[in-house]
Amino acid sequence: MSMSNNAQPQRITILGSTGSIGVNTLDVISRHTDRFEVFALTGATQVDLMFQQCVQFKPSMVVMAHVDASKQLQEKLDAHGLDIKVQTGANALEDVASHPQVDSVMAAIVGAAGLKACIAAALSGKRLLLANKEALVVGADVFLKAVQQGGATLIPIDSEHSAIFQSLPEDASTWETRVEKIILTASGGPFRRRDVASLKDVTPEEACAHPNWVMGRKISVDSATMMNKALEVIEARYLFGLPPERLEVVIHPQSVIHSMVQYRDTSVVAQLGTPDMRVPIAYGLSWPERMASGANALDFQSLADMSFESLDDHGHRERFAGLGLAWDALRAPLGTTAILNAANEVAVEAFLTRRIRFDQIHHVNALCLNTQLVSNISTIEDLLALDERTRILALSCVNKWAS
Repeated sequence: MSMSNNAQPQRITILGSTGSIGVNTLDVISRHTDRFEVFALTGATQVDLMFQQCVQFKPSMVVMAHVDASKQLQEKLDAHGLDIKVQTGANALEDVASHPQVDSVMAAIVGAAGLKACIAAALSGKRLLLANKEALVVGADVFLKAVQQGGATLIPIDSEHSAIFQSLPEDASTWETRVEKIILTASGGPFRRRDVASLKDVTPEEACAHPNWVMGRKISVDSATMMNKALEVIEARYLFGLPPERLEVVIHPQSVIHSMVQYRDTSVVAQLGTPDMRVPIAYGLSWPERMASGANALDFQSLADMSFESLDDHGHRERFAGLGLAWDALRAPLGTTAILNAANEVAVEAFLTRRIRFDQIHHVNALCLNTQLVSNISTIEDLLALDERTRILALSCVNKWAS
């Protein structure tokens, strides 16, 4: 991907530019303006931040999920003489993801809301930088078929999956025979040593205070329950093609080793780095090359000892009960992983709005996984219908416990 002086910059759409991944992506791009050009930005409600991004990066197109936010942003842009048209709605998201002038798409919308746009980008053959877990957790085979059909290049951006991608052989056809297992690392979040009986008293503020990473509220809660790791196990299954029994999770509190690959000869290849999302973002943008990310380098002289804990240590399996649901969902019929994701989104939102307790998030997820039926899943519409049915079921659980 080397660029000569006459080469055109890579044009990028960022789905979810006002979230943490989007902000970090723009930070990396700002360091390489000769190589990258922002074509489109999308957001939900953060009008002031989106306006600042428009002033700095001057995208051709902007999409806001909410109509009121779209109107407010358009007024601000017009008042400052910026000729940028603001659109709204799901169709507009798909348009900027699949636009013929776009080379790469950063998919960083949290939740199932970004799924159709991811598929549109895949079908259009884009370089798809995937930070949206739900594309694989919800979309599964349907999404991967769209990637294959469109000839898209799929590059994982989650720190764990980027680490695995960097540690695997370049030839994907050899992964099945050369790799023994994939080991995802987890920090353990803020409650790694908290008494299990006291988890019912956890507040949203405590759950969002991650010790290592700066993340949005939903993702922070997922890290506290380790449901984020459950979703990452599912994502790894579909990204790298290994069966569930060859996927493992180990707790690594320092978040220096981001994940590992163990080969057939027992050699382990790991990717290390500071806990800074700009590293996997820069790798995804420049792959197969590497470029400056803006992150601090590891200082081995001052690096604390690295430690690891099995899920069998310190009561972790009970503390992080939701993690085991990943393997349950992967061994169930196609579409079951979508149930887990939808239930979790509803449960986390209910916890953040103080309608259910922290420990009840797992109970909502498990109940939906054991109750909701899956049948005849073959299209994205089937998956989204299943997603909607699950949300209704999860909300009924929440309402029962909240009343």
